[in-house]
Amino acid sequence: MEKRVLVLNLDHSPVAVVTVQKALVLTFLDKVSCLSFYDTLVVRTISREFRYPAVIRLNQFKNIPYKGVLLNRANLFRRDSNACQYCGSQKHLTIDHIIPRSKGGKTNWTNLITACHRCNVLKGNKTPDQAGMLLKSEPFRPTLSFFLAEYAERHAEEWMPFLEFRTV
Repeated sequence: MEKRVLVLNLDHSPVAVVTVQKALVLTFLDKVSCLSFYDTLVVRTISREFRYPAVIRLNQFKNIPYKGVLLNRANLFRRDSNACQYCGSQKHLTIDHIIPRSKGGKTNWTNLITACHRCNVLKGNKTPDQAGMLLKSEPFRPTLSFFLAEYAERHAEEWMPFLEFRTV
């Protein structure tokens, strides 16, 4: 898999993730500064060698409106580590409203969790307290940094000092 490069705004807030090729082009155009490099990776030309950038920062502040992380099935499962928030199972996952919609529960980050089919049926049209079920973790609205940190833990530890994220 090709390594990715974290792009930070001038204020060090994450803006995007780009390919190494795009990062090198931005560097040569003097639009970014390299803050961190991958240790052993290099791009070689006939006459030169360039280290792979890991984190770059824009040289000018760009006002990019932050719309938040999109609430969808994949992101909800990622936030909950692909595990039922009642029993921990990773099979037959569904989405559960903590406060059922029929009782006024909203469809938002703090009211949705990942649940296995068995626990979802067992809970039924009740709240977890009414069903006598405990949540493994409190649902929260994730940030872009949360998902970037999740990626960084597996593929790009060089990003970690530049990301603020909530530990769960």
